[in-house]
Amino acid sequence: MDNVLRAIAGTCGADLKQEEQKPAETAKSRTKISVCVLPFVNMSGEPEQEYFSDGITEDIITDLSKVSSLSVIARNTAFTLKGQSLDLLEVARNLRVSHILEGSVRKAANRVRITAQLIDGTEGDHIWGDRYDRDLIDIFEIQDEISKAIVSVLKVKLLPQEKEALEERGTTNVAAYNLYLMARQQWISGGFSDPRRHERIIRLCREATLLDPEYGPAWALLALTQALLRFWHGKEVDALPAAERAIAINPKLPEGYCVKARYLEEEGRIEEAEQLMRLALQLAPQSWEANRELAVFLYRHGRISEGIPFFEKAASLMESDTSSAAMLTSSYKVVDDPDKLREAALMCVKRAERAIALDPRSGVELAWGSGALVDLGEHERARDWIRRAVLVDPDNDSMRYNLACALAADLHDSDAAIQILEPWFDRLPTNTQIRHLEADPDLSTIRADPRFRRMLAQAKARLGVTAKTSA
Repeated sequence: MDNVLRAIAGTCGADLKQEEQKPAETAKSRTKISVCVLPFVNMSGEPEQEYFSDGITEDIITDLSKVSSLSVIARNTAFTLKGQSLDLLEVARNLRVSHILEGSVRKAANRVRITAQLIDGTEGDHIWGDRYDRDLIDIFEIQDEISKAIVSVLKVKLLPQEKEALEERGTTNVAAYNLYLMARQQWISGGFSDPRRHERIIRLCREATLLDPEYGPAWALLALTQALLRFWHGKEVDALPAAERAIAINPKLPEGYCVKARYLEEEGRIEEAEQLMRLALQLAPQSWEANRELAVFLYRHGRISEGIPFFEKAASLMESDTSSAAMLTSSYKVVDDPDKLREAALMCVKRAERAIALDPRSGVELAWGSGALVDLGEHERARDWIRRAVLVDPDNDSMRYNLACALAADLHDSDAAIQILEPWFDRLPTNTQIRHLEADPDLSTIRADPRFRRMLAQAKARLGVTAKTSA
């Protein structure tokens, strides 16, 4: 048999090799059409209307991403180009896309004007463009028309389920949609450590759900924010009703499952919690929230290397997510990957700098950035950021925790780390932080310190935790 096979290979080998190459050539010839949707420019003359133009851009990116034969650049990458003077051909080359969509939004009173144009990324030719000058109530129809026009001009074939998905809006109530966009902007702009920010989001989402009780995304964001207040700030808030309502309206929304998983985790039902989080991710692989929730969950239970891909995905999906970049620096130290550590540290510092420029009082951004600065060898600048953080935002407990991580793990200053943690321990509101603290490798250098052990024991006694809280 071996002789027969060798004989066949000798006489037909060339033909076989050609046949083997055909699938690869076919795959190459079927490369998807690729599009980058640049952030639509706010032409309203009012900076506070930025949330609306950003929301329109996000919706168009989401719509086009539902088309399987289109490759769409992620929101994170597109929004890094916001506000820049761009050479569109250079953008297309750098992102390796075949087309660029750009536009503008002007919103005034009850009128909206949206312009959009599609550019050939190779030649720079104007392929399609239109201007929509309508009543604000027509905003959903405009978005549908833009998405369908792009699909049509690119001669992309829609599957039946994709056509239906393009028409899904979550609400037909423009006022509810407007409130949701405001809440969404607050949510993605960071500030997870600020309970006042959470309360603003909750008010906006509640109002949106009053205007449209069947608005699934508004219920989902309401649930996520309430869960933050409950599990990270110790507020007497129940997020389950909003999570259940979101799932009942649209079982494909991932956020409700993430919130339910948090409750299961608090009850010690760790495996069930993980199953729900993975279901959320299966339903929405491109969900920033689902990726980040699973990553933090795995980190909190000491499964740090498993969480890295999800932190990486979360960081890639949201350009304002400094937290995931900071968590990656911690994770890469554990798995001893210095090259990746440097990449994550650079990302963290860049994002922190951008956030601090917008809000110099953001202590938590200064804290995240200070640890990354040490990883880059900038020790003096890191200490300067630590001093600034404590001065501008002394009551921010998340900031204190992250500063302690930087001091203990990076600057090897145990005394300063323990001193800055003392108020955090005194105000520790829930068991979730204890579980996170006991798994966090950044605090390993001070975990055996008698002062640390005493503060931890006192916090556990106050919260009724009698044994180590872990998976």
